[in-house]
Amino acid sequence: MVAVRKPAPPEIPSRMTVAEFLEWAGSVEDGTRYQLIDGAPRAMAPASMTHGIVQSTAARLIGNHLAALRNGCRVITTPGVRPRVRAENNFRIPDLGVSCAPDQPGLRAVPDPVLLIEILSPSNEADTLFEFQGQNVWAYTSLPTVREILVLRVTEIAAELLRRGNDGHWPEQPLRVGATEELVLESIGFRVALSDLYEGTHLARSSAGQ
Repeated sequence: MVAVRKPAPPEIPSRMTVAEFLEWAGSVEDGTRYQLIDGAPRAMAPASMTHGIVQSTAARLIGNHLAALRNGCRVITTPGVRPRVRAENNFRIPDLGVSCAPDQPGLRAVPDPVLLIEILSPSNEADTLFEFQGQNVWAYTSLPTVREILVLRVTEIAAELLRRGNDGHWPEQPLRVGATEELVLESIGFRVALSDLYEGTHLARSSAGQ
């Protein structure tokens, strides 16, 4: 058997601009995904199976809803997002996003997202939440087109939702949605039983057995 040499781990620069980061990240060959946080590239931990199921289920249900509306909006997996604050040094990657802007060749950052979704695994909790309005979530609130930010948990069937008010301001505390409740995303006119997003996971089996 011939051994296959794995690519050497990339040398991670200490500081980069977004332009430098995109060029560097595009050259990484070992499959590791990175995001740029305040000028520092940070590797993203591999997602758990539960995380992947929730992400794909949410993408399917939201995608089907948007396709039925035929309003030109679409759901994007792992979209690149450039916050308005420190835009030259931040390139964040949520799990899902919805944008109604047309696709264009070569776009690396999603234009004008209206909804951003983070799936909160234990491995990325510190990066995603900091009293909920954490590094990523706080950064998303700086985007003027974003109307809602949803965080889905994978240690339980539960979610937190931030919705921008009619006055343009964000609430101090998120709306918490429990396992038996309905999730309403006003930004895209979507409503679903929260438990439906967890179909096929061990959490759904445990909930059904109660």
